[in-house]
Amino acid sequence: MSVNKVILIGNVGKDPDVRYLANNVCVANFTLATTERGYTTQSGIQIPDKTEWHNIVVWRGLAEIAEKYVRKGTQLYIEGKIRTRSWEDQNKIRRYTTEIYVDNMELLGRRDGQSSPSSAPVMSQSQNNPSPANTSYNSPIENSSDDDLPF
Repeated sequence: MSVNKVILIGNVGKDPDVRYLANNVCVANFTLATTERGYTTQSGIQIPDKTEWHNIVVWRGLAEIAEKYVRKGTQLYIEGKIRTRSWEDQNKIRRYTTEIYVDNMELLGRRDGQSSPSSAPVMSQSQNNPSPANTSYNSPIENSSDDDLPF
């Protein structure tokens, strides 16, 4: 048995790059930053914050939602899978990249406070077949209060 599951909560690093492919299939790419807070050890050594940048790939209906609602600074909850792909650059050198293919995405709000989490749509792909072809949406969060948040 094996599991390929990623859960991230972070802030979008740049506005999504949205493209429409053949048959009007939408794909959005953006970066997401997750930060582990720094601390001071008992001996007084300062350990700085550590930020990781993740390449996010969102397909079809989720990509269209990302195009409408996701902007630089938006805080997101993302569930997905790690995928690594390779290609040959113009100098015939083999290159690799690791991406997170999104199965579920929730808008948690924005850093600048322009968007309220209670008005953010909840988006996910079908859990039975998480391929980009099967995209479904949950209804928007209604009557949510901060007391209901799990964190």
